[in-house]
Amino acid sequence: MLPGVLFEKCFTNFADYQINRRIMEISREELVYSKAVIEFVAVAGEFCSFLEQAEGFARRDLADKSRKILPLLYYKATLIPPTEPFYEEGTERFVTEEEWDTIHNKIRSRLGRHDDYPEIFDPVGRDTEDRVGGSIAENMADLYQDMKDFVMVYRMGTPEIMNDALWECMQHFDQSWGQKLLNALRALHHLMHGGHNLDDEDDGREEDEDQRNTNNWIFTKRQKLWNEDDDQ
Repeated sequence: MLPGVLFEKCFTNFADYQINRRIMEISREELVYSKAVIEFVAVAGEFCSFLEQAEGFARRDLADKSRKILPLLYYKATLIPPTEPFYEEGTERFVTEEEWDTIHNKIRSRLGRHDDYPEIFDPVGRDTEDRVGGSIAENMADLYQDMKDFVMVYRMGTPEIMNDALWECMQHFDQSWGQKLLNALRALHHLMHGGHNLDDEDDGREEDEDQRNTNNWIFTKRQKLWNEDDDQ
């Protein structure tokens, strides 16, 4: 190949590379400042602020506001367009273990004995007595960690870093916090509509675990049916 032709080919390839790179940069910037992303950031920020002030809410108000903001957060997450990371390394983390504990303890202290809920898995056998439980406070604190880390990185204002924070947040949505959100929402729905007295601010945690009324738990009902079948 003649030197002039080779130079022209290399220059053309380099120019194409620069153009494609610029298009990617513009697309990435358009994404992180898109309406869907900005609205998701706003809801995520409101969610974090709400949990940081959780101790100021009465038990019923905390449960009521939680069940309203969680579906909105989930919905906004489903509207985020797909993206790919720009950097190989992950983004910075801001929420410390102590901060996670603070959020967790705020929610747990307000919900009291209503914080725990039964989590059902397919049992191995009919005679199993294992009961797997969940915690609204734990779910919410985990959500807080993902949302707070994302919002803090997004506010740095660098499109590439904002993009990667968004990508990580959506990866965690698929793998973790999306399901935790739904678990907490299911438990909160039961609190608000299951005949619980949420206006009684007595913590009630001194109640022995074995004395707790579990007759309405699905797991308990299934165990009773299994035992009846065995007796027959």
